[in-house]
Amino acid sequence: MPFLGQDWRSPGWRWVKTEDGWKRCETFSHALEDGNNQLNDISHTVIITGDDENEEVYNTEDCEFAAKKRKKDHFRNNTDSQCFYREKWIYVHKESTRERHGYCTLGEAFNRLDFSSAIQDIRRFNYVVKLLQLIAKSQLTSLSGAAQKNYFNILDKIVQKVMEDQYNPRLIKDLLQDLSSTLCILIRGVGKSVLVGNINIWICRLETILLWQQQLKNLQMNKQVNNGLTLSDLPLHMLNNILYRFSDGWDIITLGQVTPTLYMLSEDRQLWKKLCQYHFAEKQFCRHLIPSEKGHIDWKLMYFALQKYYPIKEQYGDTLHFCRHCSILFWKDTGHPCTASDPNTCLMPVSPQHFIDLFKF
Repeated sequence: MPFLGQDWRSPGWRWVKTEDGWKRCETFSHALEDGNNQLNDISHTVIITGDDENEEVYNTEDCEFAAKKRKKDHFRNNTDSQCFYREKWIYVHKESTRERHGYCTLGEAFNRLDFSSAIQDIRRFNYVVKLLQLIAKSQLTSLSGAAQKNYFNILDKIVQKVMEDQYNPRLIKDLLQDLSSTLCILIRGVGKSVLVGNINIWICRLETILLWQQQLKNLQMNKQVNNGLTLSDLPLHMLNNILYRFSDGWDIITLGQVTPTLYMLSEDRQLWKKLCQYHFAEKQFCRHLIPSEKGHIDWKLMYFALQKYYPIKEQYGDTLHFCRHCSILFWKDTGHPCTASDPNTCLMPVSPQHFIDLFKF
């Protein structure tokens, strides 16, 4: 049976996406090979100049150790070797096979999918935050030490981004509230045996979360100084079209607090009716009809009442995708080296809940 690699236990070649397509990534650069040759020459010279047998053995081991250390340092500092971290996809496998040992974890997925950089992309920001929120509600007890470290590093970057850019603080407040509530229950009510790691580390993390909550509570929005066209200068039909583009009721309420005109438009019954019809089925809101004082249906109250009973549709600018043919999880605009004849037929968008389900064992 033919094998692509030198050894059947090899993880295989690494591939990098370029403008001309997918190309194989070399493991070592030519500069590193030249360095290896120089190190071999140096070690050989030391062996020859040894005075006795004991000194020769000592020099040989010493040079081998130094050569390995030089190779590692050169490999880490070499710019050509950074291609190993350009792959923003991960093979999802839940059992050991002859070709692959072990299985992928949440901690590994955090690194390979580069969530730290994903939060800097406004299209992926809400997706990553929602994913962390679901993990805070149900997966904290199953996180390994590496996954915990990655999780809180990403969370720290999210908070810093919100403090600097003042982008969507309400979403982060909800995440921190769910996380602190879950940690309080696990630490005080259940006990330290449930969480992986030292209980004192989790207490310090809880204190950090409370500090973040206080910082977000004291966050003051910077007033934009602009002498040009503002939102209030737009005609009514354009403002109305903007409100109809929102899929979150709280965003509509927040925008309605800017000016009296926007408040009047945000209270439109037709706007809230469309929002209810978008998120919920007709059978669902027919069971919870809320009439107003004039006998009409109060669609605004209806929306928030239905939100307590049924999940709303999730809408993201960019999501992770799963290839059923290759069993690879990846960002759609990044792509992956698919071997299917028609890759588009194998792609499936992955919601935050589906992402967590992929890593449940």
